Amino acid sequence: MRRERPLWLAARWALLALAGAVVLAALVGQVFAGSPSRLAGGVTIAGVDVGGLPADEALARLEAQAAALAHEPVAFTAAGQRFEIEAAQLGVRADWAGAVESAQREGEGFGPVRGFKRLATRFFGTEIAPSTTAYASALDYKLDELAATIDRDHVEARLELRGLEIETVPGQSGLRLDREAAGRTIVRSLASLERGVPVALPVQVDPVEVTAADLAPAAAQARTAVSAPVRLASGETRWRLPRSRIASLLSLPKDGATRIAIAGPGAETYFEQLRKIVKRDPVDAGFRLGKANLPQVVPAKDGIILDVPATAKALLAAATSPSGRIAQLAVRPVAAERTTAEAAAMGITERLSSYGTPYAGTADRITNLRLAVAALDGTLVPPGGTFSLNAAVGERTAELGYRSAPVIYGNEYREDIGGGVSQVATTVFNAAWEAGLKLTERNPHAFYISRYQLGRDATVNWPDLDVKFVNSTKSWLLVKGGYDDQGITVSIYGGERRRVVSVPSSLRFTGPPPVRRVKDPTLAKGKTVVEEPGTQSSATSVKRTVYAENGDLLYDETWNTSYRGEYKVIRVGTKKPTTEEQIAALLAAAAAAAAATTQP
Repeated sequence: MRRERPLWLAARWALLALAGAVVLAALVGQVFAGSPSRLAGGVTIAGVDVGGLPADEALARLEAQAAALAHEPVAFTAAGQRFEIEAAQLGVRADWAGAVESAQREGEGFGPVRGFKRLATRFFGTEIAPSTTAYASALDYKLDELAATIDRDHVEARLELRGLEIETVPGQSGLRLDREAAGRTIVRSLASLERGVPVALPVQVDPVEVTAADLAPAAAQARTAVSAPVRLASGETRWRLPRSRIASLLSLPKDGATRIAIAGPGAETYFEQLRKIVKRDPVDAGFRLGKANLPQVVPAKDGIILDVPATAKALLAAATSPSGRIAQLAVRPVAAERTTAEAAAMGITERLSSYGTPYAGTADRITNLRLAVAALDGTLVPPGGTFSLNAAVGERTAELGYRSAPVIYGNEYREDIGGGVSQVATTVFNAAWEAGLKLTERNPHAFYISRYQLGRDATVNWPDLDVKFVNSTKSWLLVKGGYDDQGITVSIYGGERRRVVSVPSSLRFTGPPPVRRVKDPTLAKGKTVVEEPGTQSSATSVKRTVYAENGDLLYDETWNTSYRGEYKVIRVGTKKPTTEEQIAALLAAAAAAAAATTQP
């Protein structure tokens, strides 16, 4: 029993001590609990001490100070530059009421509990940042402005050619404004009620991706390239490229590249010149006239062009080699569009017709004829295709060598470039006529021209009047044009002969010549002189019957032609007689009358 009594006493004293501590804590909490209507001491909002203030007074102080600072800028720094921005510029607004409510919650609770919370706030302090908003478009615009000034692209290391020396230029890091973080920093700083110390904006380093060390192999190759000449070989031909030429062809690494190449403006110019030297155009399979004036196939010839990528690659390999500095020129074949086999399959084996007309007119007119038949020479017409003289010859212009010569306009002759080509039209028309081909367009001359077959003349004019015929055979047609000292000839070759029977009618006159009267002040009034007799209008027709080789009738047609008459030109006198001429006329009339009365 004596041993249990001290333990009981110790427990009682422990309970008494605990109860005393609780009472003491309650008393301390109650002492510091303060009034719930005031904010806890030690509370700051946006840097402003509002501890111990009633909520409404704290709110008023915050709003007043924010309004006073709305146009007072905050200084921001980045990349060694300073920028000043006002809260009003970005529409920055802080939720001061919400911040005050948060401050109130820091000191809430049952008396003693509230006291201990406020005691902790007083000793350790509490900073409350209000929630903020800003005009998104205004903030984005400002960030764009800042980025345009702050951002700096990194510059990669590169090689530069100075004379014939290769130098390595180190790269430089760049900067980038961290837009998202910068936006938060700007809004938070403008919402703060503190000014003075500049605020650093967050930036990110834009690192170099290619360093000088990365370019060391390329630099070594470039120095080897310009160390000695290079020879470009093609068979027995050699082109020597001196060091300066090689340097002009090199494209050195820059903008992140790490290899040298044969490229760039200098290389393009060089290869363009080399291309012209090397180029050989392909020649299509064609036809020539052989024995017995029969067509023979002329074999096609492939052409060649410079293979620029392959040649550039060979040049680079030779230039970057310390020895054996010879590059082989690379070419590619270019096939002819019409192969020898395709020409042979056209079926052009014999002459279907040939028609010639003699020269007439001036030397300029004869020049025009020769140019036109040379232009149409060699024209090929596929089965079912249409031959057009205008398409084959093209526009007749002075630039092509055509000269001014007589042409028919309406009912009269004039001078124009290409005059006389209508004779070529007549020659082509008759060659197609004799070959038994389907004629689809023919325009006769305005006047009858006796040197052409009656009713079988034709005229052309660019671009509206033409001579056209259709290849109505199963084989291709070859139209050949030629000339000699006597005249021009058009021949048509193919593989399907036809028999043509032509029956012309006589020329019949259909009306008198049209009359044109021209006043002549040198001719006495009342007198007339026929200067040009003119020609009568006329008409004729030609019947053409075409038979196939087996005798089948293909065409039975009649071509009717009407010609206008040429003007009869009459000069009409308008000159008044003089007094002496009038007296002489009267005396002559009187003498004539007297002589008449004395006759038995």
